[in-house]
Amino acid sequence: MGRAIGSTKSSLGVDVGGTFTDIVFWDGGDITVGKVPTTLHDQSEGVMNSARGIVPLEGTVDLLHGTTVATNALLERRGARTLLVTDAGFESLIEIARQNRPSLYDPFVDRPFPLAPSELRLGVDISEAATAVELDEIVDDIVAMIAEHQAEAVAVCLLDSYVDPSQENRLSRRLRERLLDDCGTGKSKRSTGFTVPVSASAEVVAEFREYERFSTTVMNAFLSPEVKRYVNNLAERAKAAGFVDKIAVMRSSGGLISLTHTADFPTAILLSGPAGGVIASAALGERMGCDALISFDMGGTSTDVCRVFEGRPQLVYNREIAGYASLMPSVAVHTVGAGGGSIAWADSGGALRVGPRSAGATPGPACYDEGGVEPTVTDADLLLGRLHPSADLAGAVSLNYALAFSVCKQLGEKLSLGPVDTALGVLSVVESHMAHAIRSVSVEQGTDPRDATLVAFGGAGGLHATALAKSLDMRQVIIPPYAGVFSAFGLLLSAPRVDLAQTVNLEDSEWNFLPVIAERLIAEGCERIKSDSGRGARTVELVVDMRYAGQAHETSVMYELGESWHDLRDKFHFQHAQRNGFALTDEPVEIVTVRAEVVGVAPLEWSELPDFTPERHSSPKLAKRTVVSSSGPVEAEVWWRPALPPGTNIEGPAIIEEGESTAYIAAGEQAVVHEAGALMISW
Repeated sequence: MGRAIGSTKSSLGVDVGGTFTDIVFWDGGDITVGKVPTTLHDQSEGVMNSARGIVPLEGTVDLLHGTTVATNALLERRGARTLLVTDAGFESLIEIARQNRPSLYDPFVDRPFPLAPSELRLGVDISEAATAVELDEIVDDIVAMIAEHQAEAVAVCLLDSYVDPSQENRLSRRLRERLLDDCGTGKSKRSTGFTVPVSASAEVVAEFREYERFSTTVMNAFLSPEVKRYVNNLAERAKAAGFVDKIAVMRSSGGLISLTHTADFPTAILLSGPAGGVIASAALGERMGCDALISFDMGGTSTDVCRVFEGRPQLVYNREIAGYASLMPSVAVHTVGAGGGSIAWADSGGALRVGPRSAGATPGPACYDEGGVEPTVTDADLLLGRLHPSADLAGAVSLNYALAFSVCKQLGEKLSLGPVDTALGVLSVVESHMAHAIRSVSVEQGTDPRDATLVAFGGAGGLHATALAKSLDMRQVIIPPYAGVFSAFGLLLSAPRVDLAQTVNLEDSEWNFLPVIAERLIAEGCERIKSDSGRGARTVELVVDMRYAGQAHETSVMYELGESWHDLRDKFHFQHAQRNGFALTDEPVEIVTVRAEVVGVAPLEWSELPDFTPERHSSPKLAKRTVVSSSGPVEAEVWWRPALPPGTNIEGPAIIEEGESTAYIAAGEQAVVHEAGALMISW
């Protein structure tokens, strides 16, 4: 890349995945990328090691980080012993949950075990009239229970705090003071060296629906010590390295937050990793004039897909993560256990299955020659010729064709198939899983995937993108520049962000309160952006959750200050009909929750980047390689992507390689190099 216009600050984006850690460094003019195996013991070690290998000795950088530390802690139930404090009589609400069942006809499906077990729940009676002495008595009970059960975190969730947080604020504030005061006695200090963190529901998420709010707050408390430990380790390593200035973490909604905010609100980063790729896809779509996109990120462990329309990724405000309800806003990513490391196996009925179990970074696919003994999608791609038989992934992992052949042969014997047919079957099954994921974010949301372009990235995305798109009758595929590290690149395009929400329950006659509430949220968001990033807000967007009176679920509608009630209501009717197939235009409408999304200034804008300039010292055409498809073996030309000038037209079958990823162009498909450096593939 050439020099970016008006750029002065160096930035480093580091995205940690289940198999590889991706790095993108921008020095204000040039972009350098890299990929290294993920360090499983402590992600911060791998983050700083990768940074040392790519950042020049002179100067400092801002570190922008996408991490799976909170996600992994939740999936592995590796969190704190959490005490739930709530109103007396509502201690079991977190376990009663909702009546919906995850699998209606499966009697053996169990709900996930509550993160605050029954022995770690305390009901309290607190009112506005509670004196300081009465409040201290309640705090005494809480502290005693912490000591008795060795609790490591506290979640304070009073039933009506979303309406009036004053009592919850009094209790949580006094509890924090007491825990801090007792720190020297050892009563409230755990072996981690941190005082017991307190999460208050009105601070975490000030929204109605007590179960979802309680669940989000308990999850926040559960993750706090683990995330705080990681944040402190990262900060210490960065300080010791000497070249890192500021550190920001990607939040689930697609913006950056400070380390302090990350430590206090770990639920905000549960989908930190996938968000960067979605943000980058939205930016590339605007650059290339594509309004409707579906981002498709296939890594080593999983595949993440998300819908983007007119530059705005779809967001959700109520979702389940690992079976636990969360009200934290996040990009509407749908994840399936279908990555390059997904393990292929034969079930008890003799059917071929792929995933969700993954070989991960250790031992990895069999072809990594690191001890893996089960076939994976990467082994199948290698056996079929899509990957170079002696490729070095991430510059550190050499592929072993013989091992890939051996494990596919062993699996094929169980299926009565040859090694090649087994590998073809593996790709067919995993692509079916990924196609279902794309339908989940399109057809099941009331949109047609045929109207969208698939943006494929991740180390393995380009190998399977066109087969997926054609199976869904999509128009074309875009493989962006830096495809193998595109989520890390998205960190550079992400800006500081604050998401605020307040449940209001306004009827038609109370419409005049909406602008007042919206302006208050905007002011608070702008203030937080300023204190968090040191710079002012660049954009503000308002969203209101609306429903017909009596409905149990809401529809989120964009709102602008000054917009009339009539126009807002019409937008709600339209979106309701698009999503649900009908609109009740004569029914009264309610505004349930008001949301403000305040965004600051990103380190890099795509418009600052000049047109792609190819490498001049490299030959674009490398060789030919035999690739096996369902119709048989074919000779495919192999191209070196960094040397392809804009306007180059490549007819399939072809393999297009670059340092961090590979793309497969099948017969009947053609790829054109866009001036932005992206590959546009059609058929």
